[in-house]
Amino acid sequence: MMNNAYVAGVGMTRFCKMPERSFEEIGQEAVLKALKDAGVERDAIEEVFCGSALTGRSMGQRVLRDLGMTGRPITNVENACSSGSTALREACTAIAAGRAETVLVLGIDQLTRLGGGTIPGVETDLDPNLGMVMPALYAMRARRYMQETGATRVHLAKVAVKAHEGGQLNPYAQFRNPVTVEEVLASRMVADPFSLLMCCPTGDGAAAAVVTTKKKAAALGKKLIRVAGTALQSGLYKPGFRDLTRSELTERTAKLAYEQAGIGPEDVDLAEIHDAFVIAELMYYEALGFCPPGGAPAFLESGATRINGSKPVNPSGGLLCRGHPVGATGIAQVCEAVWHLRGEAGERQVEGAKVALTHCTGGGVSGLDHGSCAINILVA
Repeated sequence: MMNNAYVAGVGMTRFCKMPERSFEEIGQEAVLKALKDAGVERDAIEEVFCGSALTGRSMGQRVLRDLGMTGRPITNVENACSSGSTALREACTAIAAGRAETVLVLGIDQLTRLGGGTIPGVETDLDPNLGMVMPALYAMRARRYMQETGATRVHLAKVAVKAHEGGQLNPYAQFRNPVTVEEVLASRMVADPFSLLMCCPTGDGAAAAVVTTKKKAAALGKKLIRVAGTALQSGLYKPGFRDLTRSELTERTAKLAYEQAGIGPEDVDLAEIHDAFVIAELMYYEALGFCPPGGAPAFLESGATRINGSKPVNPSGGLLCRGHPVGATGIAQVCEAVWHLRGEAGERQVEGAKVALTHCTGGGVSGLDHGSCAINILVA
């Protein structure tokens, strides 16, 4: 139903710490870039979906007010780290329903407003109140995964090294420096086995996309980039023992997205996935079907997931280097996918890319793998 939506334009800010800027200014920069890239005027936007998780209420209205873009339907979407990706899904739904022909999607957060530290938990949620903040949870996953598969801290460090290979080529990335395995291992310990460079940074930023119909996109003269699949699922509640070495939620969501797009994991030319911590990237290789269960360390070692490999993953630098202003991440992934599918990604270009997958999980909820998972598949 929803695979008749096309991305006509994208734009984003650099992801970094910007406490001196207002979130309205940050969001407006991304919106204006996306409109310019699409070649559409502000009045052409019929509906807006804004994904934001932690910055405040009525974010879409606050960003668009000074651009003279209020008065139309503006829907604010909060779905933790999947907020931006969920907003894109809603835009595709609006187009499929015939409710609008040209829709703006914005993802934005300014985490410097929180004052630093881990993302705060919810008072009524048992896990974070017992110390199970995200670094601790993923550290437990990493330890169990290492025991089950024979993976080592060197494998974890190599994920970070690969992320920095992409990040140093990405002008939008928070971190643009190369690192070595030794430097990653020697960085400050956060939650054993994770050192600092194995964890994604917090920061500020925004990303935006203009989504429209095939007819409108063709008239704009841009290369046609179709949203061939967009799937959203929530985690299953399972008290007691859970297998921390796999993501059932990502597996289930990926199956739906592949079915919608009419493809399989073997058809994906590049993927932008939710590598909030290095172990997540290894787990998601398997959950997305890029390699068999337990095969992620060997898959990484093969070089397949590097920019010039057979299955490039996070050529942008991922969350580890591009940064993770929560609500903006899903749309930043879409920006990256569109640039590669158009052949506009510069030094980090994945040659011949035709199919791109973006993946976000979000929301630490006690008893759930994650609160949500959103996967989008874009096809040139």
